[in-house]
Amino acid sequence: MKANVLVVDDDDSIRRALAERIRHWGHLADEARDGDEALDIASRKEYDVIFLDLAMPGRGGMEVLRSWSEAGYGADVIVLTAQGSVDAAVEAIRMGAADFLQKPADFGLLEAAVNRLLSKRQLVRVNQALADQIGETNGIVLSTARSMTDLLEVASRAAQGNATILLTGESGSGKQMLAEYIHQRSPRQKGPFVYVNCVALSDELIESTLFGHERGAFTGAIARKDGRLEAAGGGTAFLDEVGDITPRLQAKLLHFLEAGEFERVGGTRTIHVDCRVIAATNRNLESAVKEAKFREDLYFRLNVIGLRVPPLRERDADIPLLAEAFLTRFASELGRGKLKLAARTTEILRRYPWPGNVRQLKNAIERMAVLARTDTLTSDLLPPEVLASDQHSEHEPEDLPIKEAMHAFKKRYIANALARAGGNQRIAAERLGLQRTFLNRMIKEYGL
Repeated sequence: MKANVLVVDDDDSIRRALAERIRHWGHLADEARDGDEALDIASRKEYDVIFLDLAMPGRGGMEVLRSWSEAGYGADVIVLTAQGSVDAAVEAIRMGAADFLQKPADFGLLEAAVNRLLSKRQLVRVNQALADQIGETNGIVLSTARSMTDLLEVASRAAQGNATILLTGESGSGKQMLAEYIHQRSPRQKGPFVYVNCVALSDELIESTLFGHERGAFTGAIARKDGRLEAAGGGTAFLDEVGDITPRLQAKLLHFLEAGEFERVGGTRTIHVDCRVIAATNRNLESAVKEAKFREDLYFRLNVIGLRVPPLRERDADIPLLAEAFLTRFASELGRGKLKLAARTTEILRRYPWPGNVRQLKNAIERMAVLARTDTLTSDLLPPEVLASDQHSEHEPEDLPIKEAMHAFKKRYIANALARAGGNQRIAAERLGLQRTFLNRMIKEYGL
């Protein structure tokens, strides 16, 4: 990949040597002698990578980086620091810089840093192109994480067969998206993809929903109704939260999986259906089997191919990519043109643990897109629970007197608990072992 690179350094010899070496690597290189010139050049041309010296006379590198961050400039910035200025480099990373190297830096390290960033940008482009091609910006295809690429590889192979698949993972992690991904790559892709949410239904309603019912089968059954399994004939039935169905229905579902047949509620005629079943759960079904809450034979019948969808916190490098994809979608839906995330916003998004996973991230981006008054989404638009988790002290606890350090620790501890609970004070209080009224008082005390 041939890249556009900008070198910003007030030292003529260093700047020229680095620019020349970049051209030797096969890239295009421009030079800027100071911060003002860097801002001017970057405003007129898009760069993939920028080398930025922090210590420059006049407008320093940190001020330049802040300007780019606030403007949502898309280049990956590698800051160059003198010996002993590591603290400044860390602050630059917090402001959105992609990497930092100490001067004088070995050209081999510089080339490796450029290649790493360019490889990531290329992978992002490939993933985005694939997502556009198949209409998915849903958190499954858009991933640079090894755990996800391995998962998608296995899922693609599993799609070619007809075996039952069990997807496990936390709520909002993308199990339904993975089920759709598998269906779209299977020989059944032209058939229907039928979704059934098992957790939201009563025992009688889920039975009717899955298997259908005959007229007069129960009060209110004024006409015959086909079930969702029947509707999935020739395609795929996705049973979400299958771990919540009752033992009686577990037995009926097991019979269908073994024989491919069932009777409607209130009926006697055997219905034969050819559909693939993909089930999903956020429960630990192995534990449920041991506790006799879930049939062992049904578990093994569902878990012919088991796939675990990792939570978003285990693939945090995907968060900026997903956020941009969702933002592009919502900007289009709102007729807003191109919206972009400020670097500080992206930084906070990446640090947040996302207990609600991809679904929560998607909702957060939609909220920001709706509330934004400008084209750049600043951190003040983030949901309260995300902002609460990012309450950082200006000093590390070890640099503070013990009383202030304890205050800082408690504040961060409570903020993180709220974040993990998705802002729900009742859940946070239970996990912390506190009365909700006491937690509420502490939230007010610490300004959370």
